[in-house]
Amino acid sequence: MSRDRKQGLSRRNFLQTSALGAAVGVGTFAAPSILRAQGAGVKLGILQPVTGALSYSGQQGKLGAQFAIDEINAVGGIKGLGKIDVVFGDAQSTPEGGTAEVEKMNAAGVAAIVGGYASSICLAASQAAARYDLPYLVDVGVADNIVTRGLKNTFRFGPGFGVIAKAALENLVTLNEQAGKPAKTVMIVNEDSLFGSGLAKLLNEQLPQKGFQVLETIPHPTPTRDFNNIVLKIKSQNPDLVIPANYYNEYVLLARTMQQQKLRPKGVYSVLGGAASSYKFVKEFPEAAQDIMDCNHWFDPRKEKALALRKKVEGAGQFFTYEVYLNYCSVLLAADALAHAGSVEHAKVTAALESSTFSDHIMPYGPTKFVNGQNQGAAPVNTQVLDNDIQVIFPAAFATAKPVFPRQA
Repeated sequence: MSRDRKQGLSRRNFLQTSALGAAVGVGTFAAPSILRAQGAGVKLGILQPVTGALSYSGQQGKLGAQFAIDEINAVGGIKGLGKIDVVFGDAQSTPEGGTAEVEKMNAAGVAAIVGGYASSICLAASQAAARYDLPYLVDVGVADNIVTRGLKNTFRFGPGFGVIAKAALENLVTLNEQAGKPAKTVMIVNEDSLFGSGLAKLLNEQLPQKGFQVLETIPHPTPTRDFNNIVLKIKSQNPDLVIPANYYNEYVLLARTMQQQKLRPKGVYSVLGGAASSYKFVKEFPEAAQDIMDCNHWFDPRKEKALALRKKVEGAGQFFTYEVYLNYCSVLLAADALAHAGSVEHAKVTAALESSTFSDHIMPYGPTKFVNGQNQGAAPVNTQVLDNDIQVIFPAAFATAKPVFPRQA
């Protein structure tokens, strides 16, 4: 017998898709009869960097979490436990800020924490949560050591940068071979924290094995407000490919500076580019964004639930970014685990996450399967900005357009 049937609650029953779903605008829940919650409520911590250098991404993450919480509460909350009572925390774009918020959330009695966004914040915050065996769900943070430290409380719904880099390099080789191998040389521009430096290290190790020469790797801090010297350095070496790995603001400024200095390599191939797969970037700076490719988080465009959420987010005047849908899904995952645990006790919630087979998400993943805290089914896709829109170019199962490579000078 499945775990769902043992606990008397199937995922099909967990969320409601009737008129109540329509009332909140997305329509995700099913079987209202079991969701007339009788409990006193569940405190759930949502941790995001809503101020500081990462504030845009943090605010987007908070938005996605709030959409999920509103949907769950609109149909009565979590069976037997009640509605979600959210406890928001501002990491202030620093690991220390994230750690301080975890302490506050634990004192407030949260059953679990979702979020963190940046790898460095997630690393510190999940470590702090481990002191209290407090379940921690990473929304975005891609550094692999977040889930390789043996912390039993830490889970990541999305892929880490080891998986992402592997997919990115395989797709880059395919792209280059299909075009007749026009790209041979590469320069990497990365932010210098845990995310960017770790990814740059991986790329430096693996790109030569794939037949690419790394001319130079240029790290920069976050925030960085001037990329002129970096772009001049790139122009002087004239690589075939530029691979950026940085957060949103720096990515946009780098792309705009390349445009202003008329630097147009054969390709800009991002790996976890902070803006490369962002509708905000494409709308505000279409010329700088044109033809940029990225290997990143993306929603499943075949799922009606994903399209409905996008419509809801854009109807609210916001952009449908990966921070939104990863947090949306992570909150649904947390709620699913709490429902199966039937308790807010940390050990029971952790056990429910460890055995989770959550599938009611909007990502191109199968059911959740955690091994040492990492969701084994999580995978990125490759996108490219074409005609002022973002198209999926890899894998073939999700592709909505053929890649343009090399781009015209």
